[in-house]
Amino acid sequence: MSDAIQAGDLAFFSMLASASSLSAAARELGLTTSAVSKHLGLMEARLGVLLVNRTTRRMGLTPEGEVYLAHARRILGDIEDLQELLGVSKSTPRGLLRVNATLGFGRSHIAPLISSFVREYPQVEVQLQLSVNPPPLTDDAFDVCIRFGAPPDARVIAKAIAPNRRLLCAAPSYLEQFGAPKVPHDLAHHQCIGIRQGEEAYGLWRLTDGRGRQASTEAIKTRGRLSTNDGEIAVRWALDGHGILMRAEWDIAPYLQSGRLVQVLPDHYTPDADIHAVYPQRHQAATRVRAFVAFVQRAFEGQRQAQPPSEEALGT
Repeated sequence: MSDAIQAGDLAFFSMLASASSLSAAARELGLTTSAVSKHLGLMEARLGVLLVNRTTRRMGLTPEGEVYLAHARRILGDIEDLQELLGVSKSTPRGLLRVNATLGFGRSHIAPLISSFVREYPQVEVQLQLSVNPPPLTDDAFDVCIRFGAPPDARVIAKAIAPNRRLLCAAPSYLEQFGAPKVPHDLAHHQCIGIRQGEEAYGLWRLTDGRGRQASTEAIKTRGRLSTNDGEIAVRWALDGHGILMRAEWDIAPYLQSGRLVQVLPDHYTPDADIHAVYPQRHQAATRVRAFVAFVQRAFEGQRQAQPPSEEALGT
């Protein structure tokens, strides 16, 4: 059996990669800089590849080092999970937590919560990746994904984070110039700001009139001069008066409350966009995952109680 990769190297390299230099890594590990350099050199010699590009002041991972780091951290996370399943580890959350969220919502809501989370749980290391399209749930790249809408797969665990709706809105300046749509089909004659995200058909807006058995849904093909894959940019364009936007209430409620945006077609319902934390069943015993999901749930509940959305924002 090859000894090119040794178990003790995984934690060493994970810590090394988190530091800005060999000397900084040495301080974290309680070793001398020469000892850290020697350990790294022995690893590279066994593997036959260069893992780190180092200069006198800085260091950076090579492509091979990036691959090694990704697998090392996943293996370390699996070890943590196994210890928790066997009842070996303590209940304190620890280890690597890989989180995925959408661009705008992740930047404005999830990233600040992670900042608070790691202060409360200093033994957890968090990697946050923001993406336009959510990764496949069968992908092993993340421990927790923050998603909008109904959970897509019964084989995963989905914890409700916050209720949410997509609302239609526009700036008063746009409505003064072009008028407000009275019925859904009027949208076809308006400038609508497009957002290219997820797997939903681009530019196709579904609006429902009524509830229950009396409900009827229309699919409207919208058009407009502006489109983007970034929801925050789309909101800015709407604020500038460029057209009608469909966006989650968590992103636009402050503007609805201030009057900078006005809800359009408030009697019609758009597809639900409740926010969930989704994770594989194999992570349900992971203390770091449970702690993070509970932390996010408490934070959003606190936000709703402190600043409840207005009736206009909720479409009531």
